[in-house]
Amino acid sequence: MKINKQFLPISMADLKERNISELDFIIITGDAYIDHPSFGTAIIGRTLENQGFTVGIIAQPNWDNVDDFRRLGRPKYGFLVNSGNIDSMVNHYTTSKKKRHTDLYSPGGEMGHRPDRAVIVYCNRARQAFKNVPIIIGGIEASLRRFAHYDYWDNKVRRSLLIDAKADLLIYGMGEKTVIEMANLFKYGMTIDKMTSLRGTVYASKEIGELKDFIEVPSFEAVSIDKNTYAESYKLQSLEQDDIRGKTVVQKHNDRFVVQNPPQISLTQNEMDITYDLPYTRTYHPIYEAKGGIPAINEVEFSITSHRGCFGSCSFCALTFHQGRVIQNRSQNSIIDEAKLLTTLKNFKGYIHDIGGPTANFRHRACKIQEKVGVCKNKQCMYPEPCKNLIIDHTEYLDLLRKVRILPNIKKVFIRSGIRYDYLIFDKNTKFFEELCEHHISGQLKVAPEHISDKVLDQMGKSKKEVYDRFVKKYFEIDKKLDKNQFLVPYLMSSHPGSDLAESIKLSEYIKEMGYTPEQVQDFYPTPGSLSTTIYYTGINPFTKEKVYVPNEQKEKNMQRALLQFKNPENYNLVKEALIKAHREDLIGFDKKSLIPPRPLKISGNPKFSRSKNYKK
Repeated sequence: MKINKQFLPISMADLKERNISELDFIIITGDAYIDHPSFGTAIIGRTLENQGFTVGIIAQPNWDNVDDFRRLGRPKYGFLVNSGNIDSMVNHYTTSKKKRHTDLYSPGGEMGHRPDRAVIVYCNRARQAFKNVPIIIGGIEASLRRFAHYDYWDNKVRRSLLIDAKADLLIYGMGEKTVIEMANLFKYGMTIDKMTSLRGTVYASKEIGELKDFIEVPSFEAVSIDKNTYAESYKLQSLEQDDIRGKTVVQKHNDRFVVQNPPQISLTQNEMDITYDLPYTRTYHPIYEAKGGIPAINEVEFSITSHRGCFGSCSFCALTFHQGRVIQNRSQNSIIDEAKLLTTLKNFKGYIHDIGGPTANFRHRACKIQEKVGVCKNKQCMYPEPCKNLIIDHTEYLDLLRKVRILPNIKKVFIRSGIRYDYLIFDKNTKFFEELCEHHISGQLKVAPEHISDKVLDQMGKSKKEVYDRFVKKYFEIDKKLDKNQFLVPYLMSSHPGSDLAESIKLSEYIKEMGYTPEQVQDFYPTPGSLSTTIYYTGINPFTKEKVYVPNEQKEKNMQRALLQFKNPENYNLVKEALIKAHREDLIGFDKKSLIPPRPLKISGNPKFSRSKNYKK
């Protein structure tokens, strides 16, 4: 594993220096250019380069005209367009649809360097810049919008992004293998309109007579006018997102069919190693230095991705629709080599910030059955309780951590990408739990129970409250045994489907009981591709057919959020109004169980309240 000293070309001067007269592919992206394996643009660019193709980067082009889109000339094979590591609308707006103030993926954290619905805008400009050049879209924005989808910001159902962007092909999921196959087809002379059998892609067609063994889901027109139909469509789509048994999925849009080919075959461990062993510069391009660089690099610069995928399948997370439920991991040698490389970087202080993935302690497939027949179609691995076939074993992950933490020049290896407590607590071997607390926590462990109401947890697809309580008890037992003074930081979510004021108050009472005041609370954010978003829009759980209460009025959302931060004097009026509305005036008073006093307390000077980030038993 080596550090590259040369970025992919971003200008004509770079092309001249490299003696490149024409690029094979040009990547247009909504993020600033960071050549690090935590960023999709870098991975796809380096993957194509490794296959012998020439690749250029147009990062955050000025979309007011076509000039920036002509910056690197006409590509031989096509433009590859993405909005960046985050959906551009999520990047721009909070859950209350207010403009964000910072963009961690832009120079100096400035906003305004990419448009709303970036993929659509970029595709339009690229088409204007060069007629008849194939346009292929990918990344998170395209992947999660590949079918007709509910759009929270427009509050309506929008068409497949492939149709709206007028692109020629959409690559969904993690696209290394797909983009290599596509690039080689171009190389051998195939035109984009003939590329209709590539796994991991979506294309549009007037005819589907040649298709065999496919699932047709309700049309865009049908799901736009009927919420029950929308829910059914989502269910059918989600059941086919497995690389072994997934079928082709078709959805009609007016006079055309959007055709999703089966998911790309999961990367082997060797292929994962190759992807992360490619020669990245591992930093942002020096053109951003004048503005202080790109903030997004700070979180990942000294972190290591150990695997992809997640079999946790939380309803509010679209990861299973993008990366899938099957774990794809790197070898220990590849990860150890990267750890050694990090120790050579100039800013390294001896601390590896993370070795993990979407969920840190999922290092292998959920069960042996998945290897042969794929993931279960109508059954989850973790919910409502761990499947009897689930392999609960931290041995290999612990072995990896032990090897990394004894490397020369490494003082500490932290785990920050999230521990699934509802997996860890069922491991009969407590050695990993003990060493996690002893060696891999920076004073506090962050976990995500999200809620404590079983009614809400059922809609979230998460384990019941008693599982979290077991974990908390065990955590502090180990902490005491180690004579540590460490804390636990629970992530909590307000306004998720299924949560009414009564359930929010239950969570507030739990917060009161544990003596913890969360500084930050995540409001549920309805983003494309998640089960929870479908429930939010339709009021129906598509898998159980039950009607679900959805807090979609902003006033109630504000109340639910305020209830979780009831100690904040600024929230007093909202909390009191919520308690009265829910007929819980018993929680207004001065006794131990009360959330707020009968009237605002008079505080001289600046209001002060508990901003504790953690709690301790």
